Amino acid sequence: MNFRKKVVALENLAEWRQGMADSGKKLAVTNGCFDLLHLGHVTYLENARNEADALLVGVNGDDSVRALKGPNRPINTEEDRAAVLAALECVDAVCIFPEKRAARFLGVARPDVYAKGGDYTVDSLDAEERAEVEGAGGRIVILPMVAGKSTTGLVKKLQPE
Repeated sequence: MNFRKKVVALENLAEWRQGMADSGKKLAVTNGCFDLLHLGHVTYLENARNEADALLVGVNGDDSVRALKGPNRPINTEEDRAAVLAALECVDAVCIFPEKRAARFLGVARPDVYAKGGDYTVDSLDAEERAEVEGAGGRIVILPMVAGKSTTGLVKKLQPE
């Protein structure tokens, strides 16, 4: 298998999603920066995948990561981050989106399940993202985080003292 084929361009996402729907598969969707992949990420992705028949991961583009995380991020390019995620067995597809928030991406992806990490609550989700998911009949699940595992923590470890 060529994992690079699991990276779906945003302009092709609606067609990919329709194929999932036509096959009767329930789709879980999550999104994030996924800058330095770590145990917390892969545990979270596995748990998200267990919520449905397939998992689509939305990846913030480089400009939006800079806007969210600061001028020294991302560490890895959007293409590299998407490819690494696509190589994971639990991930069925990856799509890069340019905005800071995932509302437009979610509107195209139409998740049956929208998974977010335990640093969120349903009430703290971006209102537009929540509206896109719930308006299309999807449900939102908040998954537990793995204590002590974060990209920010890894970056701090790599910085000289």
